Amino acid sequence: MPRQESTSSRVGAWLALERNVSVILVVLFLLGMGEELWTRFIPKYLEVLGGGAWVVASYGTLKDFLDAVYQYPGGWLADRIGRRASLIVFTLLAIVGYGMYYAATSWLLILFATIFVMAWSSLTLPAVFSIIGDRLAEHRRAMGFGVQSLLKRIPIVIAPTLGGLLLTGYGFMPGIRIGLLWTILGGVIAISTLIYFYDEQPSPPRDELRFIDIWRVMNPALKKLLVTDILARWAEGLAEVFIIIYAMNILRTSAFQFGWLISIQMLVSIVLYIPISHLADRWGRRPFVFLTFVFFAVYPLSIAFARGIIGLAIAFIIGGLREIGEPARKASIIDMTRSDIRARTVGAYYLVRGLAVFPASMVAGVLWNYSNRLPFVLAFIIGLIGAGYYLLVESKKVAGQIA
Repeated sequence: MPRQESTSSRVGAWLALERNVSVILVVLFLLGMGEELWTRFIPKYLEVLGGGAWVVASYGTLKDFLDAVYQYPGGWLADRIGRRASLIVFTLLAIVGYGMYYAATSWLLILFATIFVMAWSSLTLPAVFSIIGDRLAEHRRAMGFGVQSLLKRIPIVIAPTLGGLLLTGYGFMPGIRIGLLWTILGGVIAISTLIYFYDEQPSPPRDELRFIDIWRVMNPALKKLLVTDILARWAEGLAEVFIIIYAMNILRTSAFQFGWLISIQMLVSIVLYIPISHLADRWGRRPFVFLTFVFFAVYPLSIAFARGIIGLAIAFIIGGLREIGEPARKASIIDMTRSDIRARTVGAYYLVRGLAVFPASMVAGVLWNYSNRLPFVLAFIIGLIGAGYYLLVESKKVAGQIA
């Protein structure tokens, strides 16, 4: 028995499973399993409730806008009242949104409820990043983010397929609502987990730093990473909300088949997370971050030229490869933040990124009306520019270090 405990301890240490990190991973898993039952089908849900292409594009734009404007308030609150209290507040807001989705009879209510639903995925991000940064040493952070990404993506492997089965077996509307009920239950369990198991640490001393002050002291290297990240997310935003419409309406895949494709994509990512995170902690972040940006460019182009389910499967495998450097990218962000303003710095980074990117879905809506391939092709071009910029910046940095 002692030997087993020792082995478990070593495995836990190798995977960077510190207590608070472990708690937040459980919470992420619970909410992820619920949301992924239905979130990929919301564009189709809007269509069923009478919304056309512009409504779908508006939903994508609203999500991107909220993802932007929620980041800094989320970081501010996490620094101000502590990580646990802020996470509880954000989960409660999300539960309100899930209830509105359940009761919706109009696409207008779906759009309004999204204001609450996005509280979980967006307001919580700076707090989650900060917990990993607070509790793990620099040489363990890529692994910490790797495990976080792994447990966040496992629900994406399992739940969309289950969601597709729910929609197929019970009908579209009843299937969505069953999934929402499970998500509400998961939210309640998540709050209980935070209350009883999270070891709250003292909040940093309060200061009067404003957003502009946080931006001014932000590491210049972090700002350069932000430029590349913005270009990559434009590539993602131009394609994201229309992928399910393209797959189901143009290529005639079923809801179950689409859920299966999402599962393939996430399985590819999951297989990579732990070994690549280990290598990023040992060998450096740059090569893996660069590959991530390359695959952000190639993925939408592969969707545009897919022919049937086999072509889509190949495209979604490429989509899974986009995650090859995500833990390394996130660790790089935390490495370049000050501990006393960590959550606000992360919030400022994602606020600027989100505000720069949120119009992408609306632009995609305009392009879609001309050609259903055009959003995907433009996404490829912008993503390729982003990867090239990152390579140029990092090459100059390496050359400067050698000189």
